[in-house]
Amino acid sequence: MAQFSVNAQRFDPYKNFKFRVKWDGRYVAGISKVSALKRTTEVVKHRDGGDPSSSRKSPGRTEFEAISLERGVTHDKEFEQWANKVWNFGAGLGAESSLKDFRKDLIIELYNETGQLVISYKVFRAWVSEFQALPDLDANANAVAIQHIKLENEGWERDTSTVEPTEISFTEPG
Repeated sequence: MAQFSVNAQRFDPYKNFKFRVKWDGRYVAGISKVSALKRTTEVVKHRDGGDPSSSRKSPGRTEFEAISLERGVTHDKEFEQWANKVWNFGAGLGAESSLKDFRKDLIIELYNETGQLVISYKVFRAWVSEFQALPDLDANANAVAIQHIKLENEGWERDTSTVEPTEISFTEPG
């Protein structure tokens, strides 16, 4: 059985509940959910002219799915300010979009149970294609109000400079 290289005694995969998202060099407060990082490569089928019974397959264009971020509604304006760079109702004619800086690179970090950084992904040239400022409001509900942004992106990659940390062992005081 394959094992973790640094922590040979570990056989459990990492949990998905400790993570942080960073853009513009700072962590974004309160993000409670990040959708999966997913890419799909089209299959291009072709066949040799003299072979009527079978086809060959080659990789085609690769597409990266949009990433959704969710967080509870607070006074923090990060989601809205970024969404407004794509389209801002209050801006004057010709200034509705900020072509200069509507795209951002971001980093998604995953932490182990003790809070050590274990995996990091870089997302490139993301921009907000959907912004939900408030959910449906319901006076009979018992839930947190959630904001949502959907980020189109031009790709992502694992940050290979993030290495497996030596896990901390806690011992009871003697």
